[in-house]
Amino acid sequence: MRKPLGREQIVDAAFQLLDAAGIEGVSLRKVACQLGIRAPSLYWHFKSKQALSDAMADALIEDVARDIPAGQPWRATLRQVAHEFRRGLKAHRDGARVYAGTYIASENVLRLGEAMIKALAEAGAPVGFAATAAMDLAYYVMGFVIEEQAMPDYRQLEDVGKAFLALSQARFPYCWQARHLMTEPDFDRRFEQGLGLMLDGIEHWLAQADTQRAQQGALPAQARTAAAP
Repeated sequence: MRKPLGREQIVDAAFQLLDAAGIEGVSLRKVACQLGIRAPSLYWHFKSKQALSDAMADALIEDVARDIPAGQPWRATLRQVAHEFRRGLKAHRDGARVYAGTYIASENVLRLGEAMIKALAEAGAPVGFAATAAMDLAYYVMGFVIEEQAMPDYRQLEDVGKAFLALSQARFPYCWQARHLMTEPDFDRRFEQGLGLMLDGIEHWLAQADTQRAQQGALPAQARTAAAP
């Protein structure tokens, strides 16, 4: 007698299809085929492909923000979460595309957001700014990994590089000077640089807010929040 299927088995089968065929290759019918069952059997667990995608997205970030050291500076916390988020999305082919567009209030998703918002709020940022910064950082990671996972193989990259080398120096002088960087496949370096720019921007905002509070003197907490830039 066949053991009843659980959600985890179904999600695992969906990831196997994702790794083999990409996001376009995942459907409830194909997952059912992978498991050797009929598609209607899946509807007990997932009413639609979107519901399955939500569960896959949630699984991708299962290990993100689980171990944030107590008292860690906000910048280190955001950097840690960003790197763990990126690793989670990269764990499977098209992982970032699976995650993008899903809006789920799961334990994993809320833990990721809580870690970043808490770190910024404890550094003095209003919760509204902290939440916006956390979302913007998450969007940066998702967008970066979508592009990273869509990158052509090295042979295609060489062809693109040749096209850049053929650029007219007179017409596109700055692109021509940056031609080698534009096709550089070092995504780790690129990610770290972009992340650093975002964190620098947040740090600048926090410093401005501190300066403004110091200039205004001791105001009630509500007034300080309203006056923050």
